[in-house]
Amino acid sequence: MRSGDPILPQLRESALAHASSKAGTAHIPVEPKLHLAVVACMDSRMDIFGMLGLEVGDAHVLRNAGGVVTDDVIRSLVISQRVLNTNAIVLIHHTDCGLQKITDDEFKHRLETDLGVRPQWAIEAFRDPFLDVKQSANRLAHSPFIDQEIDVYGFVYDVDSHALLEVELND
Repeated sequence: MRSGDPILPQLRESALAHASSKAGTAHIPVEPKLHLAVVACMDSRMDIFGMLGLEVGDAHVLRNAGGVVTDDVIRSLVISQRVLNTNAIVLIHHTDCGLQKITDDEFKHRLETDLGVRPQWAIEAFRDPFLDVKQSANRLAHSPFIDQEIDVYGFVYDVDSHALLEVELND
């Protein structure tokens, strides 16, 4: 790990300014105000709060490479539902995703060549973000842990037009 990185002082300064700007504000309850959980890609071009008109405290936002519904995402969603009373899930993938540019086998091989060890976890590469949103919804529908009475919505964010395109999950 690098030390002395110039980003750390900037992060510390921003954290202090943020804390100062929040002084005296009311406590935000742990349960999301909109009873909503969002699963989205970690892509830095996606402002989830801005695109959905969310405020801090409105929703749980879970992000990973590709916005993939993995076992860990299901773990978090189950806690979100059963402990913190969320009752809707929004899935958001996007165009021009890094996972569209690789394959699982190729990337695992690259890691094994570079590091001497092949990861046990799935990369979850995909070609079509619209189809992958459906795949994620299908994983939720087949999980015995996810409440099947909840609403699930799917979207693909176009990184160039900034449009949020709805994906029909029931076809």
